Amino acid sequence: MLGPHLILDLYGCTQEKLGEEETIYKILYELPELIGMRRITEPHIYKIPPNPETFDKGGISGYIVIAESHISIHTFIEQGFASIDIFSCREFDIDKAVNYIKNILKPRKIDKKVIIRGREFIKQLG
Repeated sequence: MLGPHLILDLYGCTQEKLGEEETIYKILYELPELIGMRRITEPHIYKIPPNPETFDKGGISGYIVIAESHISIHTFIEQGFASIDIFSCREFDIDKAVNYIKNILKPRKIDKKVIIRGREFIKQLG
């Protein structure tokens, strides 16, 4: 196995937090250390303007490269929604990651999926 890929869809989040670049930066900066990962870059944050041709009313997207892979966040402020991916080539405390995010963004509902990536990976090394 290569590692887990945690996929979170957060509904009913605090809109104010979803729109604060500082909040998204903080999550991306603090989360790697919290779950035992190493930051390779500083968080990269992008304010996304509304797109009148789609449902997208604007939000923030951000990511950080960690030695073990990456963490990404995409927020949709008006809809109170965030999608977050944490992919790592090592195991990490999934509940700790979820609770940290939940305490900041205050979602009413979370859909959580964990995919095990690279099930055949170790066999390739032998």
